[in-house]
Amino acid sequence: MGKAVPVPQDGTANEGSGTMTSHRSAASRLWLVGLMPLLPQVLGSAFNIWYNTAAVVPQLTAGQQERFHQTVLVFNLIIFPLGLAAWAWLVLRLRRPLKALLRGDGPKDEALERARREVINLPWWGSLIAGGAWLACLPVFLPAMGLTTDPLNPHVWVHLPISFIVSASIATTQSFFLVELATQRVLFPVFFRDGRADNVPGTWALSLRGRGWLWIISVGVCPVSAMLLIIFAPDDPGTNKALFSLFVGGVGMGFGFWTAYMLDQLVAEPVAQLRRSVQAVAEGNYDVRIDTIRADELGVLIYENNQMVRQLREKQRLQETFGLHVGREAARQILADDPGLSGTERDISVMFVDIRNFTARSADRPPAEVVAMLNTFLTEMVTVIESEHGGMINKFLGDGFMALFGATGTANDTNSHADAAVAAGRGLQARLVRVNRVLAAEGQAELAIGIGVHSGPAVVGSIGSEQRLEFTAIGSTVNLASRVEGLTKSLGVPMLITEATKVRLREKPPLHEQPAQHVKGMEEPVPVWSVGAAAEEPHSSR
Repeated sequence: MGKAVPVPQDGTANEGSGTMTSHRSAASRLWLVGLMPLLPQVLGSAFNIWYNTAAVVPQLTAGQQERFHQTVLVFNLIIFPLGLAAWAWLVLRLRRPLKALLRGDGPKDEALERARREVINLPWWGSLIAGGAWLACLPVFLPAMGLTTDPLNPHVWVHLPISFIVSASIATTQSFFLVELATQRVLFPVFFRDGRADNVPGTWALSLRGRGWLWIISVGVCPVSAMLLIIFAPDDPGTNKALFSLFVGGVGMGFGFWTAYMLDQLVAEPVAQLRRSVQAVAEGNYDVRIDTIRADELGVLIYENNQMVRQLREKQRLQETFGLHVGREAARQILADDPGLSGTERDISVMFVDIRNFTARSADRPPAEVVAMLNTFLTEMVTVIESEHGGMINKFLGDGFMALFGATGTANDTNSHADAAVAAGRGLQARLVRVNRVLAAEGQAELAIGIGVHSGPAVVGSIGSEQRLEFTAIGSTVNLASRVEGLTKSLGVPMLITEATKVRLREKPPLHEQPAQHVKGMEEPVPVWSVGAAAEEPHSSR
């Protein structure tokens, strides 16, 4: 019937489409569907023959029995061939669109919608033909028996209609379930490969409540009523009622097991698929999709479940992609702190890092070599900032980057971000020694960097327009941090911090006060302190 299947990682799976699990031809598919009503007709005929032999024929005179058998012969030669022709016509109408769809050039728009409607309604037509053929016996057999010269036993007027009604119930219910099961297996995956079956107009999809009623008729009304009818059958010396009771009871049990199997395929299995899908989502697995196609309430649930999983998968992909820009752990914290990404004011520490003389260094080198050098440098720097000190690389600036500390987590934790930023700056200087060893081994000149850190309030969040947003921090704190990084060139030191950062430090590393500097946009000179590198990490670490 279908299963929960993995979804391609690019998310291109077509939600609501069925998976083609076989390569049956159009003819084999239609033969399978067309033969489904055969077994219910055989079962209905078996019951009818048994009941008429046990309860009707013994009540007839010799002349009436001859008339009865003649009517049976004429009826079967006329009515049932007509029913068979009508059923074959309905099934064969699907041959042309089915072949076209299997070739990949199926009908479009109205023609496709009409074919889909016929596929969904096919079980109803099969049941209507099967039940109609049996119920047509009532206006044929009773008048035929009443026109004989011998008076008709009153019991016949009761037992003959009952035998046809029970046979019709058997043929109708079993035909519906079997045809529906076959169409869902071999036709739905083709006709609804790129569409939904639960919203096709003009269809009569059987509801779950309706299935319950059909189930009661199939496994309850038919066999139980047959058992009860044995009680009313007249005593006949040649009839063993105990044997007939066992026969009817066995048939009833067989109907029960068979109908239970079909209900398992038609109802229980899709529900189990939904349960497995929900459990997978609860465990964080969004790479599942239910490929079963239904036209009833279960079809709606399956479609909405697939839509929900797809949206969760897209959200997860967005978070992972977002994480590549701001760091995965930072992304999770950002989405948790500010799901709307609208922007909040925080007290943070901002760091700017720049590679000295990068433009001159890159002028006479191949672009591929420059990119490789940058990747080597930035890989180590990102590790120090994000993995070791909990910061967030917010922007890559060609030959440097901007990092934020305190942009996520507890907003009132105003001291830890300053310590983390200063410790990260010292770590960058120490890690640069390792990077320079690698570059020296490759015959390249060593790198030098400038680091500026300033702390203060800033608006952190998504900045931009409806068409393009960027997660960043804005405000005078960011601007001053950039200016402080520029001062490292004129003062000839690798790292500078402002007084605003210094007063927020819990643990102060060795600091060297520098002359207060005039900074663009600031009326008063800015006090700054230089910070040395941390102890160099062992070469074998990491």
